[in-house]
This record gives sequence, structure tokens and C-alpha cells, in this order.
Amino acid sequence: MAGAGLAPGQAHQVAPTIYAAAGPGYTGGDIVEPGTKRVASFTFRRQLMIEWGHCDPAGIVFSSRFFEMFDISSWMLFEAALGVKPRELASTFGIVGIPLVDARANFLKPAKFGDVAEIASWVSEFRRSSFDVEHHLSIDGELAVEGSETRVWAARDKDNPDKIHAHAIPAEAIAKFG
Repeated sequence: MAGAGLAPGQAHQVAPTIYAAAGPGYTGGDIVEPGTKRVASFTFRRQLMIEWGHCDPAGIVFSSRFFEMFDISSWMLFEAALGVKPRELASTFGIVGIPLVDARANFLKPAKFGDVAEIASWVSEFRRSSFDVEHHLSIDGELAVEGSETRVWAARDKDNPDKIHAHAIPAEAIAKFG
């Protein structure tokens, strides 16, 4: 899978498609023409210790905990790339967040209590208002879990602020991913 073993800042080989149009409330930056291709080279890496609370009684990470780790990594990826804390997304981009709409994982090797894991996360594709984030969790340099998420660039509905819906991702935001 693309992205395995990348050095920080090294480009992977997936070229995301960038679509036009920014959502209401967005006031900055140009809009990229439909079909424009660009490689998103920004890869966020972090290490974490596998704690007992991540594990089942046998000391192996319970599968749902990987999705929690991936969610945290996605938010950290966006904070690092955009330079904006999650609570500042509304004031900066006019959105309420990047909610998860789909998640998948392939479990290749067990992660155990006391292991030091590295998670590498990157955006593999941008679409008009949604994007895919890939995650590789490795232990001792060996890929243990491949994960992927689909998220949307979500804003409050201007007619009914109790509802949210997807908005076009601004070219300015996409450009920060390389």
C-alpha cells in the first residue's frame, strides 16, 4: 500500500484529484479547476506506547481501539498540515469539522501491551467535499495494521444550523498537504 516506509515529507505515489468550488462562508484562496491532479506529499508520523487500556485480557490491542488511534491521527494530521487547531476550523475555514463517514482496517500483525507503535497518516485522495486518509501502524518497522477513512469537509446548514452537510474543500486547504 502507498506510503509504507516513507521518510517525513517524502511523497507517496497517489495523485489526488482536486475539484472546484468552495462552500459558503469560505472567503480566502483560489478554487482549483475540476480534474486537476496533485500529489499530496505531507505525511504525519507519531509514536505511541500500547497501553494496557488498549488491550483485551490477553494483552493484544482490541480491534476497535485502532479506529480510535486512526481518528486521533487524522485530527493531528490536519492540525499539522493546516496549522489550525480543530477548535479553530470554524473561524478559519467556516466548517464545524471533518467527520468520519467510513472506516476500514486490515489487521496484519497483533499489537501487544508495551509495544511502541508508529502511525504514519496521509491524505490519499481529495474529492470535491470528501477525502480519504490512509494510516499505517507499524511495530519494530513491520506493518501491523493498514487503515483507511473517508471524511467530509462539513459545515452548518445556513438555513438550519442544527444540521451539517458537506462543503467543497478549498484549494488553499488542499495545497497545504503538498
